[in-house]
Amino acid sequence: MLDATIKAQLKAYLERLQRPIELVASLDDSAKGQELHGLLTDIAELSDKVALRTNGQHTLRPSFGVAEPGEAPRIHFAGIPMGHEFTSLVLALLQTGGHPPKVDQAVIDQIKALPGKFEFETFISLSCHNCPDVVQALNLMAVLNPGVTSTMIDGALFQGLVDERKIMAVPTVFLNGESFGQGRMSIEEIVAKLDTGAVARAAEEIGNKDAFDVLVVGGGPAGAAAAVYAARKGIRTGVLAERFGGQVMDTLGIENFISVQHTEGPKLVAALEQHVKEYAVDVMNLQRATKLVPGELIEIQLENGATLKSKTVILSTGARWREMNVPGEAEYKAKGVCFCPHCDGPLFKGKRVAVIGGGNSGVEAAIDLAGIVSHVTLLEFADTLRADAVLQNKLNSLPNVTVIKSALTTEVIGDGQKVTAIRYKDRVGGSEHVVELEGIFVQIGLLPNTDWLKGTVELSKHGEVIIDAKGQTSVPGVFAAGDCTTVPYKQIIIAMGAGATASLSAFDHLIRA
Repeated sequence: MLDATIKAQLKAYLERLQRPIELVASLDDSAKGQELHGLLTDIAELSDKVALRTNGQHTLRPSFGVAEPGEAPRIHFAGIPMGHEFTSLVLALLQTGGHPPKVDQAVIDQIKALPGKFEFETFISLSCHNCPDVVQALNLMAVLNPGVTSTMIDGALFQGLVDERKIMAVPTVFLNGESFGQGRMSIEEIVAKLDTGAVARAAEEIGNKDAFDVLVVGGGPAGAAAAVYAARKGIRTGVLAERFGGQVMDTLGIENFISVQHTEGPKLVAALEQHVKEYAVDVMNLQRATKLVPGELIEIQLENGATLKSKTVILSTGARWREMNVPGEAEYKAKGVCFCPHCDGPLFKGKRVAVIGGGNSGVEAAIDLAGIVSHVTLLEFADTLRADAVLQNKLNSLPNVTVIKSALTTEVIGDGQKVTAIRYKDRVGGSEHVVELEGIFVQIGLLPNTDWLKGTVELSKHGEVIIDAKGQTSVPGVFAAGDCTTVPYKQIIIAMGAGATASLSAFDHLIRA
């Protein structure tokens, strides 16, 4: 099952086990059952601290649990955790075996103190780069708290259960049989949803903080660069982030970050966070800003009711996926309307889907999906595709792709539970058409996260923060950087440079004030 290189790497990891563990397999006679048995056998043979038994009683087969000998497993994998989930498997083995997690002690204490029973089920696809974060978080919670169980379910393998639960996006998490959440969630976010007093405690702690010299609002590449540059000046620096890493966390492949030939969004974000934490930066994660109040000390009001003050502020709130804003879109979001073909594509295996948008992202999505689904219809508003020629050539070579240009999407149609069709208008002839399908992947660009700044900071007609060459906004002492601004190109490397520029400008403002 595992090749020699992976076996050697896994054997080295398993040497970190501090106590014995047991793999408890619940198998069947299917090819996947045999494949899973081979994987578990390979793992057990790599360490004398790992035992395997095949008399598991889990209702989902093939599956297996990870536990200490003599204990019922609290971590389960329904499916074969390869691809992006292989790291989830390795961490489950190590953490069950006593290897310490890389999580703040305050979070560990919070998890251990959670009362009650929490049975989590996480539906994933092995190609989803967002899913492992959720699986790993819940698995760790199961290790730390005896009242928590975590089951990863490969949606492609358990298609019947996916249909029964009406799963149309991953990761999708159920808690005690009820819907708990969808999309990427950090362990801090999950714990905050369970710990009802966490918001009030965080608000009180944040509200008692002294004023900052520089407060960065946003934790993406621009915000991280701004924080590092400010902290290196020796001034009091804070970062307020709704989600550290921002949209980069949802980026699969990055191949244009100069000097790094290839990386993935989560890896880059982990490096950014580690770099920021090398300095005395006060990082306040999972916090949403709701209002900016100019003044000698600029105030940032938070959704939890707290207020932060700072001599200067750097806005780096980034952008989010642009939506079609047509009837039915909001109703069927995560019920057929999707934004990540890598994550959700496998759930539509053998089905019909549409891709909205003819730029690079849209055409790449159509190409990827064509290898999974039965048919792809690409709808483009303009009369030509905007994607690179090499991508268009590849798209045109695929037999199960239809490209429709000059198409105005007017409605998402569903049966109350899931998407069944999409309606569009021919912009040339004026006729309307309905395409029957099961999934719609929206790839039409980005919107800046600046709604909370309207009426305070000058914005462009597109909602972007207007800045000058130094990153200065219309409000003295308030600077901005990255995808939320009027910078012409939305790229990671440009955002980092803009973050550095804004930070140096903020420092210059401070010393001249």
